[in-house]
Amino acid sequence: EAKRLRAIQSPHYNCGQSVVVPFAEAAGISRETAMGICANFGGGLKRASACGAITGGLVVLGMFGIDDPAVIGQYYQRLRDNHEGLLDCADLLRRNRELGGEKKPHCDAMVYECVQLTEEILREQGKL
Repeated sequence: EAKRLRAIQSPHYNCGQSVVVPFAEAAGISRETAMGICANFGGGLKRASACGAITGGLVVLGMFGIDDPAVIGQYYQRLRDNHEGLLDCADLLRRNRELGGEKKPHCDAMVYECVQLTEEILREQGKL
């Protein structure tokens, strides 16, 4: 679902929306509500701060009642392990550029990674 959303040009699904919308129905909220909740997550919360895809994963975990600090810590650690400790949009994009990458494929990959990781945690916690 996230891959389909990222391919749509209009309406544009930002990185956070692309992570949250696929889980909306299972969490009991509409796609429209999920879109609104995450409207300001793109571009690192619209200020090159926390990655919107990572933040979207946290939103999904919260929607399913997962707020245990150890579980959330594992979520962050797994992402840090995969991205040289970086979690902020600006840092992730800078590193991607240094490695010769383009923005959209990088952001798409972050979305897919966060969806997969979030789904794994939900399954581990017996929520899916």
